[in-house]
Amino acid sequence: MSAGTVVLVGTAVFAVGCATGGTGLRDGGPARTETVSKTAPTATSTDGYAPSATPSGRPLKKVDPVALLKADPKVSAEIKRDLKPCTGKEYPVDVSYGKVTGSPVVDIVVNVLSCADALGRGSYVYRADGAKYENVFSDEQPPVYAEIDRGDLVVTKQVYGKSDALSYPSGEDVITYRWDGEKFTEQDRVHSEYSNVVDGGSQPAPAASQKN
Repeated sequence: MSAGTVVLVGTAVFAVGCATGGTGLRDGGPARTETVSKTAPTATSTDGYAPSATPSGRPLKKVDPVALLKADPKVSAEIKRDLKPCTGKEYPVDVSYGKVTGSPVVDIVVNVLSCADALGRGSYVYRADGAKYENVFSDEQPPVYAEIDRGDLVVTKQVYGKSDALSYPSGEDVITYRWDGEKFTEQDRVHSEYSNVVDGGSQPAPAASQKN
């Protein structure tokens, strides 16, 4: 993420080493650290949230992202069915807290990954609606990974050709969304193509197209 990103990492992380067969970033979907979030809060209150401190000193309520996803009718049955721990209580879920919809309460970005290769299977944004959270964005077309960048929602999607192996995509789309007061609208799209190198690896080439 950029230095301007206002994000509080809401959960502890553990190495992707729990996955079997994963080789890291290239077969793990869009750009991200090689970690998978531990979703269970260390200390929960009676309402299911865990208090934490924000930079302003005001308490931040952390949610249980697994419970949030399973209770969300907008999350597909397939994602819910496969949402299981990789090892022990470690779910393949990344969670970020930050301002992306202009709400006075921090928004929640949740990414669901696969255990085997950390492939981004679904990305969701939840906005506070009173005592509950409303799903205001979802993308379940893998590989996908969403992040908060300077108040915008940035979604990264790797692009595969018919003959591409999972480890070596042909390119990447980086899509920037901005909240218009009611929904997210696309503001920018950058497509990069990877050039093949030794052993079929990929390296990003200069951006091929850009939408301003």
